[in-house]
Amino acid sequence: MRRLGLAVMLVVGCIGLAFSPVASAPTSLQATDTGVIAQFPASLEFTVSAEGPDNVTDVRLLYTIEKMNHAPVVSESWAVFEPSTNVSTSWTWDMRRASLPPGAEITYWWQVRDASGTTVKTTPASVRFDDDRFGWQSVQSEDVTLHWYYGSESYARQLLEVCGEAIEILAQDVGTRVDRHIQVYVYRSAADLRGAMVYPQEWTGGVAFTDYGIVAIGIGPEDMEWGVRALRHELTHLVVHTATFSPYGGLPTWLDEGLAMHAEGEPAASFVRILYHAAQEDELISLRTLNGPFSSDTTKAYLSYAQSLSVVRYLLDTYGSEAMQQLLMLMTEGETIDAALQQSYGSDLDGIEVEWRAALREEVAYA
Repeated sequence: MRRLGLAVMLVVGCIGLAFSPVASAPTSLQATDTGVIAQFPASLEFTVSAEGPDNVTDVRLLYTIEKMNHAPVVSESWAVFEPSTNVSTSWTWDMRRASLPPGAEITYWWQVRDASGTTVKTTPASVRFDDDRFGWQSVQSEDVTLHWYYGSESYARQLLEVCGEAIEILAQDVGTRVDRHIQVYVYRSAADLRGAMVYPQEWTGGVAFTDYGIVAIGIGPEDMEWGVRALRHELTHLVVHTATFSPYGGLPTWLDEGLAMHAEGEPAASFVRILYHAAQEDELISLRTLNGPFSSDTTKAYLSYAQSLSVVRYLLDTYGSEAMQQLLMLMTEGETIDAALQQSYGSDLDGIEVEWRAALREEVAYA
């Protein structure tokens, strides 16, 4: 009896082994977002896995970036893999080709198709491209969130107050307020800031990522005098860009940079000297030339900034802020600089230049 019982147990055990649960292939195509690996500022790696009854033949990442656009933009990138019923793959965003500023936000999802033509998508997810080299802290106002990692909170709040004052001055001169929340990243130094950029210029101390609503700037507590001016400058670029954003193109460089220089406060003595010397020696650059990018030559670049400030101040002092507001509005609506100036100031660009040069000669004579 004992032997018979043992035999029965063995048979039952074998049957149990034969019918024990085993992993089976899914009956439909499935895709799983397996995360994002950030290597700031160099790359973002998006990963995904997919499995189904038929070979996976197409895996692509679709994403949108939180930035100003004239129409919704969805970008696509394809992952490389060998077709199979079980796939794990990724796509890497190499920032050497198209870089993102610190704090940029991306919404993304995966789209997967198999050999039968079945297509599935993962649930949209968001990721921020944060500069994780530092332990950031934040203070916030109605218009601005300021991030910093070095110095006291009072230092950060002082800079936040500078942002608020600059925005109020711009509201008077430009006639508009920001309609989006601005993110400001304050780095300990220009060197730390350049470490957040893929291909920085060696002189970079601050930059406005205007389409993203982000300003990044290197200001140490001992650099407050320079930092306040630079912060006002970059904020102006951002606010003016937001106010004049249109499909018709940007502002002339002299107008954009002149407004930003004006927001800094009284010009540095070095800029005044350069401007006066050029006026006396008949070496001023024409405003039509300054419609485009400034020269890479240091001397000409400084003169370009000095002239831009001088012209913008002449327009504001002579005609007031309402004419400037009308000028910006007309350009936003697609008018050329000549047509916009004609309607706002009664003269085209050449006429304005004649007026300004005459005023500058008089100013130099009394200096």
